[in-house]
Amino acid sequence: MALLVPAALAQETKVYQEGGKWAQEIKGSLGTSRNLHVKVDLGSVRVEGGSQSGITYVIRTHAYTSSEQDARRQFEAYKVSASLKGDTAWIVADWQAGSRPKKFSGDFVISVPTNMEFVKVSTQGGSVSAKGITGRVDTESGGGSISLDDIGGQIAAETGGGSIDVGKVGGEIILRTGGGSIKVASAKGKITAESGGGSVVVLSGMQGATVETGGGSIQVDRCAGQLRATTGGGSIDLGDIGGGADLETGGGSIRLTSAKGPVRATTGGGMIDLGSVPSARAETGGGGIVARFVSGTDRTDSTLETSAGDITVYLASDLNVTVRAAIELANGHTIRSDFSDIAVRSEGGQWGPKTVTAEGKLNGGGPILKVRTTTGDIIIRRASR
Repeated sequence: MALLVPAALAQETKVYQEGGKWAQEIKGSLGTSRNLHVKVDLGSVRVEGGSQSGITYVIRTHAYTSSEQDARRQFEAYKVSASLKGDTAWIVADWQAGSRPKKFSGDFVISVPTNMEFVKVSTQGGSVSAKGITGRVDTESGGGSISLDDIGGQIAAETGGGSIDVGKVGGEIILRTGGGSIKVASAKGKITAESGGGSVVVLSGMQGATVETGGGSIQVDRCAGQLRATTGGGSIDLGDIGGGADLETGGGSIRLTSAKGPVRATTGGGMIDLGSVPSARAETGGGGIVARFVSGTDRTDSTLETSAGDITVYLASDLNVTVRAAIELANGHTIRSDFSDIAVRSEGGQWGPKTVTAEGKLNGGGPILKVRTTTGDIIIRRASR
């Protein structure tokens, strides 16, 4: 068997007028192959897995000119080739005659067997989509959107500025966009998602996740492992986290339903609301803090601190903890506690600076919980079951 088949096994081409533009349609097949590489200068690419045994493709290019002669020159300048090299099928399209016209488009639709081992797609400007592949998929676009769904293996997707939308994936996920939004519906592997400024949404992750955006919001509904979420200024909204969580925003709010491990939450000025957590280090430059502490195996010392705002702490009745709380400028503010074991004291006169502190051990004491606000109330509540 020849190692290199320079052209498609079967291919047909036709040129026809379509409204006010001309279209070229290329249909072909490439037989069977374990891998597919698609590399095009311009145009959208769609790869669809199915029950067929070989690779087939339909390529449509459009020249926005009234002259058939001009259109054919443009079609000839955008050379499209399909070939087999070993166990890899190649579909390549590159512009070969000077500068490209402003109005010229391409659309590549490729049907492949669903059991492909590796699919790689690269386009300099169009959108990319892939669906129904059991193996690994790598995609790259100079600025278009990327959509991937029903992928069994690892995926990697990168675009200069478009959005990335991921459905169900069985392996690790690595996603990067220069500024578009990112959404992941379900991933069994670890998630890495980075955007220069768009929002990031993860509905379900079965392992850990690292999520970053230059300024957009972050939403993670469920993550079974460790989570790291960072945004330059957007809000962070989290559901149930199976491990610890490291959260940071330049100024947005932070909300967390629950985490099985320690939590670090930092914001330049927004509110922090932590649901059921074993321990936490939370700091905000100007918002309030609400934290609910529960018993757990991964408990360490905790700190809650804000420059200006109220802090409300909920403690489980069976929690062994040592509480140390303070309001630095307490004029008009106070500490209230549901626990008689926590003693509240105040210092300072009516006309001078006033400081209020509270300290006590619950259930014999345990990891230290430090609560501090410069100006605001501190409320320590007994959590209801």
